Amino acid sequence: MTISEIIEQLRSLGSPENVAGMARYGIVANEAFGVTAPNLKALARDLKRQNGDRHSLALELWETGIHDARALAYLIDDPKKVTDAQMESWVRDFDNWAICDSTCGHLFSRTPHAYEKIPKWCASDDEFVKRAGIALIAWLTIHDKKADDATFADFLPILERHADDDRNLIKKAVNWALRQIGKRNLHLNKLAIQAAERISKQGSKPARWIAMDAIRELNNEKLLARLHK
Repeated sequence: MTISEIIEQLRSLGSPENVAGMARYGIVANEAFGVTAPNLKALARDLKRQNGDRHSLALELWETGIHDARALAYLIDDPKKVTDAQMESWVRDFDNWAICDSTCGHLFSRTPHAYEKIPKWCASDDEFVKRAGIALIAWLTIHDKKADDATFADFLPILERHADDDRNLIKKAVNWALRQIGKRNLHLNKLAIQAAERISKQGSKPARWIAMDAIRELNNEKLLARLHK
């Protein structure tokens, strides 16, 4: 299937109502068709089954600049073939939280470069680059089952350092990553709660919200019971 054929198929699967619905959740792009996630995943499965270079196809899809095509790109790309340069290029193309989080979750977190990007991207002033760095912490906590506790404990100071950023996308990402670390096991739960308590003492409005929300979830009885098991 050619790029043109894929784009036409995406266009046929979309709807203006879905685009409007995306906008209500802050998902706004220069061009979007409004293809639903199930339809995107079904098309991605079809493309993966075809004999072809899906990495090159993903690069072409991304270059179209179309939101739905970029979603398809991160779904079909081969993490082992993703280069450092590709990640640096794509992260600067992020224009909404959904493409940022989903690219990091489906693709970037599974590449060999994921961990090295975290400190660099978290230190960026660019809102989406910074969110991508923090989102990688959350996604790696979920996906990397082999990593030891120290790996994720080392991310806590990074989250503490950025807890005073009052931009909505950043404070929510910090909260998300902090909660994911605390839900990994009992030891990290304790460390994450301690980090949240330190964050609460920073005094800023975003820091207080991050801390209160994280502590409430990480002290949840059902969560603690699951971690004890």
